[in-house]
This record gives sequence, structure tokens and C-alpha cells, in this order.
Amino acid sequence: MVKLTKKRKEALDKIDPAKPYRLNEAAGLLKEITKTRFDSSIDIDVRLGVDPRKANQMVRGVVTLPHGTGKETRVLALCTPDKEAEAKAAGADFVGLDEYIEKIQQGWTDVDVIITMPPVMGQVGKLGRILGPRGLMPNPKSGTVTMDIGKAVQEVKRGKIDFKVDKSGIIHSRIGKASFNAEQIAENAREFINMIIKLKPTSSKGTYLKSIYLSSTMSPSIKIDTKTLEE
Repeated sequence: MVKLTKKRKEALDKIDPAKPYRLNEAAGLLKEITKTRFDSSIDIDVRLGVDPRKANQMVRGVVTLPHGTGKETRVLALCTPDKEAEAKAAGADFVGLDEYIEKIQQGWTDVDVIITMPPVMGQVGKLGRILGPRGLMPNPKSGTVTMDIGKAVQEVKRGKIDFKVDKSGIIHSRIGKASFNAEQIAENAREFINMIIKLKPTSSKGTYLKSIYLSSTMSPSIKIDTKTLEE
């Protein structure tokens, strides 16, 4: 049997695992029970009443969090020479094309987001086996394949993230850091949840938001009262 640490026991004593909390209350509690010495990530898990195996019930989208993710996002812009200055001015960490395609083919994937252009997708598409499993493959639906390279880079740097329901019907994402105040955490979570609600498939029947949990690195999870989210 695993022995509970003092900090873990204190955290568990502050929350009722059977009770669903209002979002603002949960964000405040999360601040109280997060005791790591580093700036923990704040995560959200949303279980949906959909069947991801059916194409018409796939939930996927993008959202710009009002307070960002708290993490410095490393962006690679795979673009033609005439777009390089635009990408650099927007804040891209790496800019180029052929040299980075070669680096990726050799195993380099030290970035968080890759943004590219429709005219070069033929070259980028060949990297699918490497980028796909790492969640780095550019996609028009997530806004990472566009001619407006500068705007796309700026949005990602400001906190734009993409999400996708997994095969278990759950959407998991990082929405902030423990250094955020409770109000910032709640606002980011609300923006994320509202976008998921907007993307509800018309073919989805019954309860759509089945459960929502907030947690931080190494903390217990806190259940959110989904009935209060539209108030």
C-alpha cells in the first residue's frame, strides 16, 4: 500500500472527491492544494458524451486562452524565403524550410508547434510519420497551415492551443500554471469549456459534458459542477 505524504494528505483533506465544485471555487482550491516547488501545470480533463469512432462525433478545435498557457511555446515556421521575415517579426523561434525538413528527417523535433503554408505542404506532408505521432503535424483546421504566417505565429505565442477528443471520449489539455491566480485559472478554463460546448456535434445525443476535472501536477483532481457552467 502506498503511503501518503504529508502534503498529499493535507490536499485530500481540503477537497471532497464526491462533491462537484463551481469553477471559481475549484480554481481557488487548486491553488491551495498545489504545493510543488516548481511552477506546476494546470490541467483540465473533459469527458464527453460522444463516440469518437464516428466521424460526425469527432470534437476537435482551437481556442486562444485569455491568459495564455504560462509556457513559452517554441514555434517552427516552415515557409518560403519571402515569408521568413514575416515569421521572424511575429516571434517564430525557428524559420526556414529545406534545412529544417532535413533536420526533422534526421529526428529533430524540439518544438511545440509547427506552422507552414499550403504551397509547401507537399514537402511537409512527407514528414507525417515523424510529426503525426508527436502531435506536430500542421493542419488547416487548427490554423497551422496558412498563408498568413505572421498572424498564425502571433496567435500561438499569445496562447492559442488546439485540442482533440481521444478514443476514450476525453479531451485533455494544459490551460495554465500554478503561478496564475485563481481568477486567471477559472477564466482560462471557462474559455476552453465554452469552445468545447460550441463544437458539440449535432449527432451527439444525451449528456454532452459528462464530467470535468481540474488538477495540477501531482495534485488530486477536483470535480467541476457542469450544471453551473452556463450561469
